[in-house]
Amino acid sequence: MKESELSTEPIGQNLIKLISNLCFSVFVFSVLIFTVIAITYQPPDPWLESAPALTKLFTQTENATFKNDDSILKTGEDVVLVASPEVPPALAVNPITETVIKKSEEKILNLNLKSDCEDLKFVNCSDPRVLVTVERFNLKTFKFIVFLEYQTPVNGSKLDECDVAWRFRNKKEKSWRKYRDFRRFKFGIGENCTYNVVHAGGWHSGINARRPRNRPNTTRSSGNLRLAPPVGDEEINDTIPTLGSEMNFRKGKYLYYARGGDYCKGMNHYLWSFLCGLGEAMYLNRTFVMDLSVCLSATYNPSNRDEEGKDFRFYFDFEHLKEVASVVEESEFLRGWKKWNRGRKRKVPVKKVTTYKVTPMQLKKDKSTIIWRQFDAPEPENYWYRVCEGQAAKYIQRPWHALWKSKRLMNIVTEISGQMDWDFDAVHVVRGEKAQNKELWPHLDADTSPDALLTKLKEMIQPWRNLYIATNEPFYNYFDKLRSQYKVHLLDDYMELWSNKSEWYNETTLLNDGKPVEFDGYMRVAVDTEVLYRAKTRVETFYNLTKDCKDGINTC
Repeated sequence: MKESELSTEPIGQNLIKLISNLCFSVFVFSVLIFTVIAITYQPPDPWLESAPALTKLFTQTENATFKNDDSILKTGEDVVLVASPEVPPALAVNPITETVIKKSEEKILNLNLKSDCEDLKFVNCSDPRVLVTVERFNLKTFKFIVFLEYQTPVNGSKLDECDVAWRFRNKKEKSWRKYRDFRRFKFGIGENCTYNVVHAGGWHSGINARRPRNRPNTTRSSGNLRLAPPVGDEEINDTIPTLGSEMNFRKGKYLYYARGGDYCKGMNHYLWSFLCGLGEAMYLNRTFVMDLSVCLSATYNPSNRDEEGKDFRFYFDFEHLKEVASVVEESEFLRGWKKWNRGRKRKVPVKKVTTYKVTPMQLKKDKSTIIWRQFDAPEPENYWYRVCEGQAAKYIQRPWHALWKSKRLMNIVTEISGQMDWDFDAVHVVRGEKAQNKELWPHLDADTSPDALLTKLKEMIQPWRNLYIATNEPFYNYFDKLRSQYKVHLLDDYMELWSNKSEWYNETTLLNDGKPVEFDGYMRVAVDTEVLYRAKTRVETFYNLTKDCKDGINTC
């Protein structure tokens, strides 16, 4: 018995030691893991929390692959969360409200104007009561419009008609840009011998109130093409600013990004990189040198080829960019740089940076006139946006508020919305390559078929409403079945707005040194997006029409 006890005792002790050693090892290993996590983990900065949200919102991507969803495009004016600068004093205009109209009526009463019905038999368009009648009618009719200013009404084509012009903006647009409409109104005599609107004409029907063609009445030609005299939007000022004297150039501080691998990439990639460079320039308090020449990716071109030499101003509002950021055009900058260095022993101080790994924080105190970032490494080392990765992401804020869509494109958006009297619903139908890819989007094709669309839309939109369809479906007649229930509008219904007789055509041709500009795929999506945003009811593909995920199967 004693021998048995002596033989088993060491086994129990060894087992206890083994268990205790194992527990201790687990404890030490756990402490080690916790220590590593504590060292490497960086809690989110609450002041920077909006940056990832904006990243996802604008680029719709979680990494640097930039797999584009080009069916919808957003810029700074589309997002309420982005704090836009205050309206410049020169552009600040008080909207015309019911209170403003009542004050106008009080002034009219003090004028002691005659109110005999015989005197109102023929409409006197310059009578201030006519304008007040139109203002009140418009305020009641167009709920989504902010009316900013009116011109004095002028005679229409008949004795009871007047043509009236006004400037306005849409409540759903966050920019301070103004647009113009002019309509013909037919008047009758109401109670107490007052004017009332019997009939209001459609968009741009009041042709006598149209602004005069006050530009030189000349034609320009490019080959066999003759251009009509342009009227143009007089409020657009996207001229290239000059540097002025050589001394002005020398006093400046510049950040110059040489062309990198971002050129000819998708527009989302381009914008993500461009705003990185602009954001760094703002952080360094320097003027950003920008290349106005844009290479449009093949995905936006019918030829399926990259197209170089596109002007930044075709797509984006250069005037607004100049107002909110310090920028200089590249060729103007290089001209000033060359002029200063010519014949001088003391050249302009330049700091060359050949790797994105040199952070903006390291350049903060550099006093060189020019910081020149070069991107000569192979892809993806030569992408501009690499500068804003890592630690730099905490310091560089991409200035999305500086980037608005071109006013020329927005004028087309306004024309389309105006022709539907601002009273329309819209459906966003994504098809194209996604509908053909059954592995990632197995139900999309069937869920966006004409029959399925009609069934779904009947549940959400009243019959015989104006229905705008924003889509990448190439076949115009694909949506004909919807015409049995709705007044269907497609972008191609408004081709005259970019035809060779249009204001957009003339303006962009002059901007392009007399060469006609194609209304390309990116422009189409930009216009489609903005009309979609202005709809009273908006139906989305991946939230309303199909259960497929926006980025493919199992990504919801």
